[in-house]
Amino acid sequence: MKILVVGGGGREHALVWKISQSPLVDKIYCAPGNAGISRLAECVEIDPEDIQSLVNFAEKESIDLTVVGPEAPLVMGIVDEFEDRGLKIFGPREKAAQIEGSKVFAKRLMEKYDIPTASYRVFDDAAAAKDYLKDFAGPVVVKAEGLAAGKGVVVARNGREAEEAVDKIMVDRAFGEAGNRVVIEEYLEGREVSILAFTDGNTVIPMVSAQDHKRVFDNDEGPNTGGMGAFSPSPVYTQELGELVERAILKKAVEALNKKGIKYKGVLYAGLMITERGPKVLEFNARFGDPETQVVLPRLKTDLVKVMLDVVEEKLEKTKLEWSSEAAVCVIIASGGYPIKYEKGWVISGLDEAEKIDNVMVFHAGTRLKQGKTVTDGGRVLGVTALGNDVRSAAQKAYMGVEKLNFKFMHYRKDIGK
Repeated sequence: MKILVVGGGGREHALVWKISQSPLVDKIYCAPGNAGISRLAECVEIDPEDIQSLVNFAEKESIDLTVVGPEAPLVMGIVDEFEDRGLKIFGPREKAAQIEGSKVFAKRLMEKYDIPTASYRVFDDAAAAKDYLKDFAGPVVVKAEGLAAGKGVVVARNGREAEEAVDKIMVDRAFGEAGNRVVIEEYLEGREVSILAFTDGNTVIPMVSAQDHKRVFDNDEGPNTGGMGAFSPSPVYTQELGELVERAILKKAVEALNKKGIKYKGVLYAGLMITERGPKVLEFNARFGDPETQVVLPRLKTDLVKVMLDVVEEKLEKTKLEWSSEAAVCVIIASGGYPIKYEKGWVISGLDEAEKIDNVMVFHAGTRLKQGKTVTDGGRVLGVTALGNDVRSAAQKAYMGVEKLNFKFMHYRKDIGK
């Protein structure tokens, strides 16, 4: 089989790495890829949002299966375009991808079909939103409605901070069109857990649990990022809790979409808060999480390509997933100044040394090749993932890998998995 992976970050490197292990696969292309991906796949200079060029490339090269990493092309309708041209593609169609593309759509779906989530209000006027926030003394959550690369959520400590968040999103347009509306939510206390599930629109098969570290600095301080690290499994996610989430959240969401005439196929990601009153949905995503993918896929023993084909062909009912009992930890190495302002183009050293450590994988996110050297090319640069008997030993091994790596202004958290 020939596979095309769309995207060029750490998630896509993990996908390419896992796909390359399948005996079904002869050739992998990645658009646009990165320096690390180029060792496993042929990188093609096509932007992930240039859907026409991607579909033309897939037709020309007789691609057997396309796998979409990022959310933007899904929300733009890449799956509809490929399927309309008779090409196999893994991911939800445009209407289904609204579950991530529009927080208002997702909240209203959950409200209508009784899927547990935080109480909320929607505003399309900044003045009205700020007026509503005037009386808030405690914490509240402000979200840009649309896609904002994981940075459109502000956990405000009080009404004043929340009003500033509304100005940033709706007045300053920090996230462009994504800030046309805001969702203001009740602040939930508890532990966060990420659950990804494969679904063909009928059957839902959850993957192992993971937990993401969103804040840029140690002890969960500083601004939200796309994710500074992750670990799997989550210690709070018991078998009993897993059965409840599968029944009351994942299956219910897929059934709710079916009732609206929308078949959801691909990966459904539920970001959960485990509160004293049970699990509640913080957000749904329409694709593999980043960096959760870098800790979930290394634990998957089943052939990923076979599972993806079962999803596309709606044959998931007979699929069984097998998982390693080992834990995984991923430490993200970022450019200093991320997620606000950072420089690119610094040479990265120590990659070969880090990868020589047993059970350590270095997934590239923001990297490119320049005159034969790997240089930084983004905010999140590398994800160092390690497997171990438990989260603690996996974290120790991951940090052994991190210590081998170096580039100017390199930044990472020292408490991932703690």
